[in-house]
Amino acid sequence: MFAREGYFTMGLFTVVSLVIGYFAWYFLDHWIIYPIWIVLATLTGIIIFFFRDPDRNPPDDPSLIISPADGKVVLIKEIEEEVYMNCKATQISIFLSPLNVHVNRNPVSGVLEYVKYHPGEYLMAWNEHSSELNERADFGVLHPSGTKFLFRQITGFLARRIVYNISEGNQLKAGERFGIMKFGSRMDVVVPANVDIQVKEGDTTRAGESILGKIIE
Repeated sequence: MFAREGYFTMGLFTVVSLVIGYFAWYFLDHWIIYPIWIVLATLTGIIIFFFRDPDRNPPDDPSLIISPADGKVVLIKEIEEEVYMNCKATQISIFLSPLNVHVNRNPVSGVLEYVKYHPGEYLMAWNEHSSELNERADFGVLHPSGTKFLFRQITGFLARRIVYNISEGNQLKAGERFGIMKFGSRMDVVVPANVDIQVKEGDTTRAGESILGKIIE
């Protein structure tokens, strides 16, 4: 399965590669054609590989916070969250390399109360300040338990486009797809004090399956 957001890019790149390959065959000496074909096929394969969208099996427990992205946990730190939650909280940052699946999934269920897109810079995604300065989109969710969560798509040095298909008032379900970030990028999940965090820096995550934490009473 492939992400629908990538259909146009995959199709365009495939057509362009075929056209270039055809003209290379027609106009160039045969000794140089095969290296060109190999490069075109490799690049096309990389683009198609990037937009893969495998099925996942989210856990059923509504008290769990699920990873919204494939990648590596690069930062866990306490912050003062002033965008939506307005409280002391813990930020969990997941870095996505260009080789990771880049389809994003809802980390929690609940009502999407806050959405805001921010244009910005293109610092390296693992840079701590990318959460504040880079192009990003913020999402604030009210969980059925009354707990507020914030999650954030952040572009990186290579990523130049954030895509999401959710809006304020939507009812989110944990583990369902909500968007994609193109090429290297980062996801932040901000959780309040009543969440038992179950990952550590250096852990790898799978969107829709890995457990980041659990709401405690």
